[in-house]
Amino acid sequence: MKRILFVLALTLCLSCTNDSYSDLISVETTLPLKWNKSYNDDSIDKAKIGLEWTLSYLGATLPHENSGISIEGNIIIIDIMKLGFEGFAEQKLLQLLEVLKNSSEYQQTNTIDLGRFVSLLLGASEHYYQIVGTPETLDELLQPYQLLPDRGYIDNSIISNQHRIIEFSELDNLKQVFVSKEIDPNTGTILEYETIELIANGQIRFGIFDANGFRKSSASPNHTAAGKPAKCMWCHESSINPMFTPQNDFEGFLGYDELQNVLLTYKSEHLQNREILTPNGVNFNETQQHTLTELLYISFMEPSAERLSREWNLPLSEVENLLSGLDTHIYDEFPFLGDLYHRAEAENLAPFSGIPVSGNVREPSTMEVNYLDF
Repeated sequence: MKRILFVLALTLCLSCTNDSYSDLISVETTLPLKWNKSYNDDSIDKAKIGLEWTLSYLGATLPHENSGISIEGNIIIIDIMKLGFEGFAEQKLLQLLEVLKNSSEYQQTNTIDLGRFVSLLLGASEHYYQIVGTPETLDELLQPYQLLPDRGYIDNSIISNQHRIIEFSELDNLKQVFVSKEIDPNTGTILEYETIELIANGQIRFGIFDANGFRKSSASPNHTAAGKPAKCMWCHESSINPMFTPQNDFEGFLGYDELQNVLLTYKSEHLQNREILTPNGVNFNETQQHTLTELLYISFMEPSAERLSREWNLPLSEVENLLSGLDTHIYDEFPFLGDLYHRAEAENLAPFSGIPVSGNVREPSTMEVNYLDF
């Protein structure tokens, strides 16, 4: 898979010591994000909620009294140091901020498109991993946990083309891990691993690892439809999923009913444990607010002419003329977005250049960006 690495002269580096890290807060830590209305019922208040969920997925606690998010007109301004992130995550976000502020888009408009920002956070798997703190190896990830002897076996998954062995640790308040081993049903060979972890802000941290236990940007489509971490977020909706189809029972593993009861119990306890986090962070009781995050990146990755007109600050007729040679499509999940174009094609016609995003937010693509390793 081809990876784009932009080598820029940045003042931040991955090996900062505690002393040098303290110097980072002296740099500008705010970023203005431009909201571009993308559908009839869209609003900047909805966009702000979508952004809050994005940051929450990455581990932010977003204290309401000083969340570091403000609105001025059609601009949402964030302050990296006031979003409730751990220090290592702040360092990564400041590094990305520096890259964004060196882009042609920012130099010409003094803003970054909100949809581009969200797509870079969730749709670039390496950005997600490094900000949320997913270790580079499965061994590192599992080190703080003790897996239980009880295991489940999945032979009729709605996601995987293979069979799965499910292992998990005991639930400890808002700390727990689940490991899915994708296995060849004929040989028992492990093909890759997928992990989910409950984390302190009530969200779930996702990881995908190859057969040797090394972190990878997406699950192999040869084995599963799990895609990238952003697809895991979309599917799990910040909770532990039960099984959606019946499974056969296998000797040495929990039976179908037993495993289903375990998963449902853990899901219920997780939901109860994170109730104490309200009103800090996002409102987990508003179960469909995560959709506002998805609309932010989908409407950016597949924009309408109207959105591009606002984004490029050009008359709609001029934008439609520029796009006249491109095909349009309807997004099945959100048909109300109207006739849409593909970002990769439309971007070539833009009056300014934004830094490239990965080719797809949820699915593996031949274009995977990483601006945090250089």
